[in-house]
Amino acid sequence: MHHCRIVEVILASALWAVTGCTQSIAHRANSLASQVESADPTPIEATSLLGKGLTAPELEPATRQERLAQLDEAQQLYDRDPHDEMAIIWLGRRLAYLGRYRQAIDVFSNGLAIHPQSYRLRRHRGHRYITVREFDHAIVDLRQAADLVLGVADEVEPDGQPNRLNVPTSTSHTNIFYHLGLAHYLKGEFEAAERAYRRCLEFANHDDMKVATSYWLYLTLRRLGKDDQAAEVLDGIRSDMNVIENASYHRLLLMFKREMTAEELVPVDAAAESIDIATIGYGLGMRDLFNNEIENAQGRFETVIAESNWAAFGHIAAEAELARKY
Repeated sequence: MHHCRIVEVILASALWAVTGCTQSIAHRANSLASQVESADPTPIEATSLLGKGLTAPELEPATRQERLAQLDEAQQLYDRDPHDEMAIIWLGRRLAYLGRYRQAIDVFSNGLAIHPQSYRLRRHRGHRYITVREFDHAIVDLRQAADLVLGVADEVEPDGQPNRLNVPTSTSHTNIFYHLGLAHYLKGEFEAAERAYRRCLEFANHDDMKVATSYWLYLTLRRLGKDDQAAEVLDGIRSDMNVIENASYHRLLLMFKREMTAEELVPVDAAAESIDIATIGYGLGMRDLFNNEIENAQGRFETVIAESNWAAFGHIAAEAELARKY
């Protein structure tokens, strides 16, 4: 998969959707070739909340090849019908799984020029705006998605990177409100985050989604000083819940509930170890912060930033804590 092909398709979609231009794709590819060849091979995808330029996270060679093959398949489906909403979504998702977040956002944006009322496209673009630390843009998209999805039946959202059981655990509604809550949380807008997370829980029918949402809601309520309500969130967490992919969130909640020790919070999935490092490290840092152990909390946040994938939510949250100094 050549970079120029992806750029060509993105521009082709935008021109077709907005201007109805009939210029041939081949001609546009030729005009872009020299620009792509001279472009930075490791472009900055985002700027951290601490001011550091971030390039696409490195992938293991086998993982990269698998995701390139998946991207090629998504590209072929898109080529057959560049106006198809799901083909647009999957092309964007596959780009994002390779760390090409800016290209993914461009694909979703071009899709919205064709499907301006698509809550799905806004949900996915909102997610990737969070990844690149553009929280205000994320909130706009996700709020609009929440408005658009009113009265629409909830549906399971297929996973782009399936869990070990290949069982999807989230839905269109939960993903909209979950990511909306996260965008507000990362901005320090905790009251708005609480509202979004409580709405998310109304649609969370799978234990995985319940523990993920409950985790962020618990932290949000503690931030708001609503400790009694935070304790009520923990009342709904059991050790025997059917958790497939959000084990770190589950175990952190059990730690806050004093049913598990910090020493037991070790990564359980080698394939997701970097994400687990971010999730667990940030959770332990928040425990230290709640206990007024500021230096310990800062050390944990700094370790998360040094050792984990910068696209992980725990990593972004650790940046947020250090940027606003808690």
